[in-house]
Amino acid sequence: MQVVARGYLAYDLTGKNSALGAVMIAFGVPQLILGLWGGVLADRLPKRNLLLFCQMVIALNSAWVAIMIELDRIEFWMLIVAGVVQGAGFAFVGPARQAFIGDLVDRSAVGNAVVLQQLSMNSTRVIGPSLAGAFIAISVIGIGGVYFMTTLGFFLATFTMLRLPPGNPKPREDKVSPFADMADGVRYVKNRPSILLLVLTSFAVVMVGFPYQSFLPSVAKDVYGAGSGGLGALQSFGAIGAVAATLLVATFAQSKRAWAAQPLLAIAFGGSLVGLGLAPNLWFGLLAMVAVGGLAGGFQGINNALTMSSTDSAYQGRVQSISMLSWSLFGLFALPIGFVADAIGIQETLVLMGIVVMTAVVLLQLFGRSEAVTADRRARVSALERHTAEAGAAAGGR
Repeated sequence: MQVVARGYLAYDLTGKNSALGAVMIAFGVPQLILGLWGGVLADRLPKRNLLLFCQMVIALNSAWVAIMIELDRIEFWMLIVAGVVQGAGFAFVGPARQAFIGDLVDRSAVGNAVVLQQLSMNSTRVIGPSLAGAFIAISVIGIGGVYFMTTLGFFLATFTMLRLPPGNPKPREDKVSPFADMADGVRYVKNRPSILLLVLTSFAVVMVGFPYQSFLPSVAKDVYGAGSGGLGALQSFGAIGAVAATLLVATFAQSKRAWAAQPLLAIAFGGSLVGLGLAPNLWFGLLAMVAVGGLAGGFQGINNALTMSSTDSAYQGRVQSISMLSWSLFGLFALPIGFVADAIGIQETLVLMGIVVMTAVVLLQLFGRSEAVTADRRARVSALERHTAEAGAAAGGR
């Protein structure tokens, strides 16, 4: 809901696509600076305590913006400041939350657990954006009311974490510095070509393609003339596609087919962006958004599942933080993409984004055909299959 309200407010205050990009860059810069540290802390500290503190900061940040809106004191620079604080919070929340999955389920179920988390997130996006669009249009609620609702949601999410186990880090024989931990995490990814390919593909897709979300307010208002209601509908149709795709991905997230499906989903996502850019009206736009949301959600789910299930437990926080740098770069790329959209038009920009995504993924797959990547992938698949068989035998014995 807050994504819709923030984007609509930024565009309403300025009337510029570059303003939507500026809000995203404010969110992305602190993630880029602090993201790797988030992974280091997730592997060194109790994850529950780290999540509780950061979620509380995010909740208070949301409350501040809500109050400014209600007092009619809100200005665009405040959205920038709030974006910086929220980006800093998520730089630590993201790696800790993903790595926590490895503490809560057996290794053989990590892939499906990651997809389940993705499903829960996408499910909230089915109704949330539509509610936000509807509430924004109601004068007694408006954008300020939506921000108060989301603030309450942030506090509730924080309190539910009290029921989690501590998520203590794995015991270590040798004490090393945080800097050494960070360097060790980077080396770990560099020396495992299959994981490196997953990370680089995520960079290409998320960094270039996912900024489409930032510009839906412009698409709804300027292209389709549909206002906040149309924006909510576009978001919700995309979420419906994401939920359906995530359910499908869950059926093979732990199998060899996942490795073949990952690049196909990435390329198809780029094609769906081209389709959205060519959609002539709201109805075609909604159909295109089902494909965009579905392929984005399917790719994200399968990529995260493969990354987590292929990573040794001691490194999961750091590997996730490296992978999530793509989200900070997504924020950074949103600003120049916004300038391009102001210059040539948002529909033309969406088409260009889709073409760049498809081209980048194809080039990465050519790199992925090397013997080193193939051998490393086979080794990781074999290790996971062996672990799954051992877990199944142990369960049968019990």
